[in-house]
Amino acid sequence: MHYPWWYVPGLTAPMLIALIATLHVFVSMYAVGGGIFLATETTYAYKINNKLLLEYLRSQALFFILITVVFGAITGVGIWWTIGLTSPLATESLIHIFVFGWAMEYVFFVLEIISAFIFYYYWGRLDSKTHIKIGWIYAISAWMSLVLITGITAFQLDIGNWTPQKGMWIAFFNPQTFPQIIARTGASLMLAALYVFLHSSFRLSKDIALKKLIGTRVAKWGMVGAVLVTLGGLWWYLALPQSGKAALSGASALNILTLIIFTSSVVVFFMLYLGPYRNPDWVSPGFAIMFFLLGIAATGTGEFIRESTRKPYIIYNYVLGNNILVSEVPRLHSTGFLNGGSWTRAFMKAHYPQVFDKNGDIDNGKLLQLPDKDQAKVGEVIFQYHCNDCHSQVGFSAVSDLTRGWTEEMIKTVIIHLDAAHFFMPPWSGTTEEAMLLAKYLKSLSLPHPAGMRYSSARLPDSLDLSFEKRRN
Repeated sequence: MHYPWWYVPGLTAPMLIALIATLHVFVSMYAVGGGIFLATETTYAYKINNKLLLEYLRSQALFFILITVVFGAITGVGIWWTIGLTSPLATESLIHIFVFGWAMEYVFFVLEIISAFIFYYYWGRLDSKTHIKIGWIYAISAWMSLVLITGITAFQLDIGNWTPQKGMWIAFFNPQTFPQIIARTGASLMLAALYVFLHSSFRLSKDIALKKLIGTRVAKWGMVGAVLVTLGGLWWYLALPQSGKAALSGASALNILTLIIFTSSVVVFFMLYLGPYRNPDWVSPGFAIMFFLLGIAATGTGEFIRESTRKPYIIYNYVLGNNILVSEVPRLHSTGFLNGGSWTRAFMKAHYPQVFDKNGDIDNGKLLQLPDKDQAKVGEVIFQYHCNDCHSQVGFSAVSDLTRGWTEEMIKTVIIHLDAAHFFMPPWSGTTEEAMLLAKYLKSLSLPHPAGMRYSSARLPDSLDLSFEKRRN
């Protein structure tokens, strides 16, 4: 309401965030788990004075920097760019609430970059003790970045007992923080193991002894990671607020995906144990690729499920999915949705000044006096600000499909009772007159009832009363 909308045709803005954020998560988790792997294995290689292992770790460090520092930095900037455009109110809120947390994360990020470059580019020029310390500075800094960012994003799922009058640390230590730190730490270790298997299966195709050594050692980290993912995931589910559990159980696809991620974690554990840990010879390029894709699928699925359980919020009980503060809804019901935002008011002032009263506010009664064409146009504006964050006109999660075959009266009734009809959607935040305009616009997009179906010629009811008394009777 306080920012202009940003429209992504067909895809919707949240899906654009998901595409960029998922790529970043794959890389950022490798940055954490891979950093722990490099620090641990470099320490071990110096201890046993294995020059071949050190040389391999040096090549792994180059691969690591190219993936995490270069590609990771680009996708990290991409996330901030997309969330700033698509969820500006939620982004603003997270910056204000966690300003000190972001500052700390930035310090650790700078330490990551500096120590990563020193670790690689001064390889062989530093004594072993100093080199090991630099590796551990990177590993600890990367994990601290994970801890800080996870606490902030966990806040989106459950704010706990935080209120705007309370400080950052109350918000940070919310019910979801520790479960997600455990799960993401585990995913980082597991993904790092799979990255190393993929790299070593090609890089060390001829050095069987070294490949076996690395496979056996890295498998331990991967198995620990799989266990942490499972334990953290279970704790995450138990700590979910009721709305999150309802969103999870109410969507059959999410139930299937939840089963997939837990099954994948168990499968990865046993594949690590039976494969590289007990039988290092199994780690062929084909095995490593299959292994890697399984880990990527499990991680991506977990992130998708986590995001889906936020509905109908972007920040639980604080910012709704359509970038409206929960506290603003009663006022918008009274004064009107169009009256509630500077950009919507500016549009109406420029195009329909006749609907304003002498006090400079929109008279909702006058909206229905506009010609039908203009009413539909105003309905489109309401759609862009109230619905565009999750729905496209045509494409992904399209309202044209969701309202297929509905009458205008049915659409209006569902709009007014939006959160009653679909508990995972934000409540309607406007007046009845504005709901009528939005319904008129959505009806213009609505597809006809599918032809050829057995009951396609049956007349649909003119209205759909969702009131409790009507349903009970």
